[in-house]
Amino acid sequence: MDKIQVTFINNNQEITKGTFDYGTKVYSVLDNFNIPTDSIYAVKINNEVRSLEDQIQYTSTIEPVLNNSKTGSAIYRRSLCLLLATACHTLFPEKRLLVGHSLGHGYFYTFENEDEVSNDVINQLRKEMEKLIEQNIPITTKDISYQEATQLFEKLNLKETRKQLQFICEPSIKINTINDFSDIYFEPLVRSTGVLKVFDILQYKNGFLLRFPRTSDPERLDLFKDEPKLYEIFSKYKEWGKRVNVTSAASLNQLIKQRQINDFIEITETFQQKNISNIASQIIEKGTVKVVLIAGPSSSGKTTSAKKLALELRAMGYQPKIISLDCYYLGRDKTPLDEEGKPDFECLEALNIELLNQNLVDLFAGKEVCIPSYDFHSGTSYFDENCKMTLEENEILIMEGIHGLNDKLTPKVPAEYKFKIYLSALTQLNLDDHNRISTSDNRLIRRIVRDNNFRGKPAAGTIEMWPSVTRGEELHIFPFQNNADAILNTALDYEFSVLRVYAAPLLRQVTPMEKEYSEARRLLNFLENFSTIPPTAVPPRSIIREFIGGSAFHY
Repeated sequence: MDKIQVTFINNNQEITKGTFDYGTKVYSVLDNFNIPTDSIYAVKINNEVRSLEDQIQYTSTIEPVLNNSKTGSAIYRRSLCLLLATACHTLFPEKRLLVGHSLGHGYFYTFENEDEVSNDVINQLRKEMEKLIEQNIPITTKDISYQEATQLFEKLNLKETRKQLQFICEPSIKINTINDFSDIYFEPLVRSTGVLKVFDILQYKNGFLLRFPRTSDPERLDLFKDEPKLYEIFSKYKEWGKRVNVTSAASLNQLIKQRQINDFIEITETFQQKNISNIASQIIEKGTVKVVLIAGPSSSGKTTSAKKLALELRAMGYQPKIISLDCYYLGRDKTPLDEEGKPDFECLEALNIELLNQNLVDLFAGKEVCIPSYDFHSGTSYFDENCKMTLEENEILIMEGIHGLNDKLTPKVPAEYKFKIYLSALTQLNLDDHNRISTSDNRLIRRIVRDNNFRGKPAAGTIEMWPSVTRGEELHIFPFQNNADAILNTALDYEFSVLRVYAAPLLRQVTPMEKEYSEARRLLNFLENFSTIPPTAVPPRSIIREFIGGSAFHY
């Protein structure tokens, strides 16, 4: 029998080497890591995330995927979703379970054509899940023929999954199974149900939340923190998706196949512009607004949204002026350092808050001010000959930047002068009935495309810095999102089919020798669920143009 050379890595350091038989199961070699094996949910074999049930078949470097890592947390959540679907199938085979959006370390679920979910149903689901966990049932992964898969998903009433097989015409389809329930495979899961002990089900609105632990503390649940404004915007877009009959990757692919996608693009863009117009009306109706503060996480489309809002305000007889908060960076030498000793440009203290507030107070008093500029190459703040600005009676200031919702940014500006808008790409699409699309993935793919188009950065570079970006968002943006006067969803339900054209070739260039390979492969596999749309179909003022180029707006 062939022998395989394996190097074991933990925390980027080599622990030991070993020689194993070809086909050895991964779970049988976990003791080589010298850490508790129950904290290992999967492994990376040559930087590719693989199940513990997979075999070692070639010379490998193996690294554990721990329960308190981002990847480990995602594995736990996907596995928990399959457990819930299994419990629902066992108890209520006639009900169609539908996953919605994320909310407060949980996923929101409903049943098709049901206005509410009773506490009795929730208690039954919880008890059935606890029973399956107690039984510690293996979660199996196997390949079945295409014909078997179509029959299986029809039998289980997984309508969207069955529809998606029309666009995944492989000879075999990979599935995950618990007892007599199966679902299509997307990424590795935990080995057995006994791992999934930390969860809860909470009745919420017309459905319920499947709650799970946060990544950094996998052994307990946080107290639920409601986010009513996010729920409201998600619900609005979910209802819109139902009305236009596009709620999944499969239904979008169907439109592309039927050559009806151009109409859908126009409908989608018109709906988003209508929502921007509604926000402009709210600003005017308030009657006292002098500054509109736009905030949102990375790649949420802040710059384009500010420009589109400005057009709406102009149509109403106002003359908006746009300023980026980036203009107020203090300079690299005055920027606070983060825990790694690097300049922390994400923190509020990186901005010249004193000058910003003085400028605003003076502008609102009718005085002329000089707005600074910032040179990102040299890391210095400066004033140029075009720095002077005044604000007339019918002019409104629009300022966009990550701290816009934090009242510490503008403490000297009266509340009645401010209107705060939160932006995020909150896609209402799911992959299918039980597998949702991460809003963070939406923004990351946008960022990969933009960084390459406009900065020449490879996909691996964007993936490498993304964790630090999301940490900054957790600290400086998400805690303030409920302070917003309005929320704008900048996701466009056709965009993955366009972004795939740009992102897929970039992701394929990340090699197995790079740490970012596992994330690149995950994103690439995700994008393959979408048929492509030619970029020429994207309107010139679309938010997507901010990332792919060719915008009618000047940036």
